[in-house]
Amino acid sequence: SPTAAALLMLTAAALVAVTTLLAKALGRGIGGEPLPPFMVSGGRFAFAWLTLLPFVAWMRPSFKGAAWKLHAARSFCGWAGVSGMFAAAAVLPLADATAISFLNPMIAMVLAIPLLGERIGPWRWGAAAAALLGAVVLIRPGLAAFQPYSLVALAAAVFMAFEVVVVKMLAGGSTKAGEPPIRILFINNSIGATISLAAAATVWVWPSPAQWPMLVAVGMVMVTVQALFIQALKRADASFVMPFFYATLIFASVYDAAVFGDLPTALSVLGAALIIAGAVVLAWRERV
Repeated sequence: SPTAAALLMLTAAALVAVTTLLAKALGRGIGGEPLPPFMVSGGRFAFAWLTLLPFVAWMRPSFKGAAWKLHAARSFCGWAGVSGMFAAAAVLPLADATAISFLNPMIAMVLAIPLLGERIGPWRWGAAAAALLGAVVLIRPGLAAFQPYSLVALAAAVFMAFEVVVVKMLAGGSTKAGEPPIRILFINNSIGATISLAAAATVWVWPSPAQWPMLVAVGMVMVTVQALFIQALKRADASFVMPFFYATLIFASVYDAAVFGDLPTALSVLGAALIIAGAVVLAWRERV
């Protein structure tokens, strides 16, 4: 179901950009003292876990036969990727940080070849290359793009790409049914909350009353993103759906302009156009 998978991934992209915007606000001290990235990622996992509790109590999923090693690997990569992304977003322009860290769809598409056995034809390579070119245009290479936090965002992209591949393994491909989505979500956020809260304790800053709702929102929105993400990967190849995640760059630019007044430049518009063109070509080719 490629059309449904693409729409699910686009919705996830819009919501991920919301969490990045909230992380930027928290990291810059909006509503209180600046919160360290480990604090923001701790809130992301802890409140996502709390959001899932009522659904787990209602659905009562079985945890027998869970692929614990894959879950642990996915949780660690997810925590490292999210923490790196939040750290970069607090320092770099939101569009730049998002563009660098969300190169992970391209990395994931390449990793899907040896790790998932997916086959990628010339149309997908061409469309993904157009999206990658759009990301490069949005980064606007120059002296500012090579500051240390750009490397943090790039490292986050690598961790996120590995997480994508592991999620696809857990969700199931053509050779197995995969694990139930609710089990994937709950195990991931349980392990992630343990890791992130332990890291947050080393840099703890007590959030202000205005910052608590933002931390809660980061967690609730991210667990929604995870659910959409898993459903998208169950409906199409990772190599097809992941390039749609580049739309996060567009949403991040719009949100940044609306909240922080950072208007997109002509190069930003060009980059967004290239990303949209790549996604449209992918959808058209998949339907053909």
